[in-house]
This record gives sequence, structure tokens and C-alpha cells, in this order.
Amino acid sequence: QVQLVESGGGLVQAGGSLRLSCAASGKTVFSINTMGWYRQAPGNQRELVADITGGGSTNYADSAKGRFTVSRDNARNTMYLQMNSLKPEDTAVYYCNARTRRVVAGTEYEGDYWGQGTQVTVSS
Repeated sequence: QVQLVESGGGLVQAGGSLRLSCAASGKTVFSINTMGWYRQAPGNQRELVADITGGGSTNYADSAKGRFTVSRDNARNTMYLQMNSLKPEDTAVYYCNARTRRVVAGTEYEGDYWGQGTQVTVSS
């Protein structure tokens, strides 16, 4: 009931910047609480880059601290990841994640949704 569409990936030289966007839509988009950015490089497991709660509290992987900034516009149901000082090791497919929680007639429903991913390639 939630669709996520990422955009903004591409090829950039080391030291450059990119801004990723994740637009959420769907019947239960109102129930999104935490949104996050994950990435997966070839041969590696998917890992958290940064996440943000509905209230704006953020959490970063050590590799992202000081270089990346996650933000969200709740009115537009959109999350962003500003990536500065990019390094070749940041090369990966970046995925948007949204977790939902809603209570209907006393029953709690939780959801976990993923976008299709956007490729980020940083050349040295």
C-alpha cells in the first residue's frame, strides 16, 4: 500500500555531490513513520546509510557522518539524501525504505516497503 520511487542517482567524480530523492505514495502513505536510505554494493550486504523518523530524528552510519544529510518533507511525502564529498567506496545501489504502523479496530498493522533502487557511481 506504499510505493517508493527513488531518483537522483548517477555518475560523479570523487569529491562531488549528489542529492537523492524518495517519493512515497499509496493508500497507507499517511502511516509512514521511519524512512531510511540503504545501500548495497556488489558482493556486499545491504546496509543502512541514514534514517529519519516522522519527527525528524536522524541516525547515520559511521561512513555517512559528516558527509551525508538525510531530510524529509512530510507534506510532500518525500525524503532526501544530500551526499557530499563522495568517495569511490560510496558506489552502490541506494534504496529507499519506509516503515509503517497503523491501528485498525484495535489491531496493529506494520509494513516495510522498499523502492527499486538508484545507482550511484563515484569515479576516482
